Amino acid sequence: MTQTTTRVLEPSDLGAALAILESEPVANAFVTSRVQIAGLDPWRLGGEMWGWYADGRLRSLCYSGANLVPICATPEAVRAFADRARRVGRRCSSIVGPAEPTTQLWRLLEPGWGPAREVRAHQPLMVTESPSAEVTPDPLVRRIRKDEMDVLMPACVAMFTEEVGISPLAGDGGLLYQARVAELIGAGRSFARIEDGRVVFKAEIGAATAQACQIQGVWVAPERRGRGLSETGMAAVLRYALADVAPVVSLYVNDYNTPARKAYTRVGFREVGAFTSVLF
Repeated sequence: MTQTTTRVLEPSDLGAALAILESEPVANAFVTSRVQIAGLDPWRLGGEMWGWYADGRLRSLCYSGANLVPICATPEAVRAFADRARRVGRRCSSIVGPAEPTTQLWRLLEPGWGPAREVRAHQPLMVTESPSAEVTPDPLVRRIRKDEMDVLMPACVAMFTEEVGISPLAGDGGLLYQARVAELIGAGRSFARIEDGRVVFKAEIGAATAQACQIQGVWVAPERRGRGLSETGMAAVLRYALADVAPVVSLYVNDYNTPARKAYTRVGFREVGAFTSVLF
């Protein structure tokens, strides 16, 4: 009989955890990038990393922080993670990850944690390994400088509020969110087109490893939508990402956002899977 157990991983488990994370570099890019920088110490990582073991071998992971993220999780591991999550109570603002294990995890947690504010059951995961062959990059999209954070922040807040449904300034007054924006600017992973002191397009490379990176926070000023800025802007960010960050670039998008999906396809992205997000 297979012996299984679940426990919080410790810094000494880093090698085994990275082996699992790096087995699926695109799907796991967000958590992998955090672990490569912070390790497994909960204080530095911003949450716990749970490990599911079968016959003494680490098989699956679950990140438990601001998000609850199942990683390479088998059905048996998902059940074990759900049991632990029920015991500790909900501390996350969302559950997000590959569609199948995330859907199973939410099905198990919903009786105690529900209702959710919103469930986005199918968010296509898209990737590309080459610059756009159809769309010319916008030459005015560039890296944001540290002294331009005040110019960028209104667009970041607008994007977050539109996408998530709540303002990132709620709760702590936006301190954590501003710190995250500053971190991306400092790392050279925040890009925008600025006209007359105002952002009209922006996007960030939110997660980056040597194997893959993930674009997030794509936003076009409402009065400029439908004019191709998202395509030329994304082509520009993609060019930077492939040249400076990683050989594979990914993103995931809401399935109902037909204009964005068409734009990303034109830029060269293709669907390779799906994520699910449960928002509280």
